[in-house]
Amino acid sequence: MHFQFTEEQLMIQQAARDFARTECLPGVIERDEHQKFAREQVSKLADLGFMGMMVKPEYGGSGMDTISYVLAMEEISKIDASVSVCMSVNNSLVCYGLQEFCTEEQKQKYLVPLAQGKKDGELYIGAFLLSEPEAGSDATSQRTTAEDKGDHYVLNGIKNWITNGSSASVYLVVAQTDAGKGSKGINAFIVEKNWPGVTVGAKENKMGIRGSDTHSISFQDVIVPKENRIGEDGFGFTFAMKTLAGGRIGIASQALGIASGAYELALKYSKERKAFGKEIMHHQAIQFKLADMATKIEAARMLCLKAAWDKDQHIDYTLSSSMAKVFASETAMWTTTEAVQIHGGYGYVKEFHVERLMRDAKITQIYEGTSEVQRIVIGRSILK
Repeated sequence: MHFQFTEEQLMIQQAARDFARTECLPGVIERDEHQKFAREQVSKLADLGFMGMMVKPEYGGSGMDTISYVLAMEEISKIDASVSVCMSVNNSLVCYGLQEFCTEEQKQKYLVPLAQGKKDGELYIGAFLLSEPEAGSDATSQRTTAEDKGDHYVLNGIKNWITNGSSASVYLVVAQTDAGKGSKGINAFIVEKNWPGVTVGAKENKMGIRGSDTHSISFQDVIVPKENRIGEDGFGFTFAMKTLAGGRIGIASQALGIASGAYELALKYSKERKAFGKEIMHHQAIQFKLADMATKIEAARMLCLKAAWDKDQHIDYTLSSSMAKVFASETAMWTTTEAVQIHGGYGYVKEFHVERLMRDAKITQIYEGTSEVQRIVIGRSILK
C-alpha cells in the first residue's frame, strides 16, 4: 500500500488550496448571507481546469485521476461548500455521465464545453435532475414523464432541489417513459435550458450552502429529440445509479473538506483563546475534542481516497463510495458542531465561519443519497 501522493497530485492540492484562500474566502460570508451564486469563482475554476477534472483531454477535460479530484474538493470545501458543490455536480454527475455513457456525437456537442466550463467565453455548466416532490430516495417513483413520439419525446413534470438550477445550460433529466416496466421504463435525456417549455422556479431559501444555485425545474410539453436520449431505451435508472455512485465520492470529499475546515479553525482558536489563565488548548476537555476531530477526519480521508482509488483502478466502488459518504458526512456534522462548541459564543456568530460550516455540513447527510440510503447500500453489499 502506498500513502504518498504523486508530485502532480500535490500540485493540484496546492493549487486548489491557494484558489480557495485567495478567490473563495473573500466575500464568502456575504455570498452565504445574500444567497449569491459565486459565478466569478466558478468561472475561474473552469479556467483552472477544475470543472472537468477527470474528463479525457480529447473531450476538453484535464485528464486527472479521482484522487486529485478528492484533494481539490477537500481544499475548496474547507472554505466554501457552495462553490465545491457546483464543482462536484459538474464533475461527478454531469461530465462523468456524459463521458461514460453517451454517444460520440453527444460528447462532442455537450461534454466538450461542459468539461471546459465555458462556451463562447461564457460560463457553461450542467445539472443533474433526478429528485422530485415525491421521488427522492425512491428514485423509481418518477412522476416526470417522457412520452415517446417516434423521432422525439415529449417531456412533462417537475424536478426539485436542483443544484446549478438556474446557472446551468444543460440538464441531465431522468423521466418515466413506461410506468408498466418499473425501473426498466425509465430513461435519461440531455435537455437544454433554453428550450421551449423549460421553466426555472424560484431559488430555494436553504439553511446551508446558501450560495449554491438550488431551484425547482419544470417541463411542459418540452420536445426532446431522440438523439438526446442517453443509452438504450430503459437505461435511465441504471444510468442514474451508476452516476450517483461516483457522485458520492464528490460529496464525501465535500464533507471531508467541511470537517477539515472546521477543525483547522477550532485548532487555531484554541491556541489564541485563554480561559483560567492559559490557552484553552491546554485544557484536557478541549484537547480530547481536537484529538477526536483529527482522528475522525483522518479516517474519513482514508475512506474517500480508497473510494477514489477503487474508481481509478476500475474496481466496483459502490460499497467504498457509500462508506466514504456516510462516514465523512456524519464526521462533518459532528466536527462542525464541536468546532462551534470550542469557539463558545463566538462560534455562534458569522464572522468566525464555523456556524456556516455547521449549516453547510448537514446537507452532506442528505443529498446524493441520505445516510439511511447509504446504509441500505452497504448492508446489501456485505450481506450478498
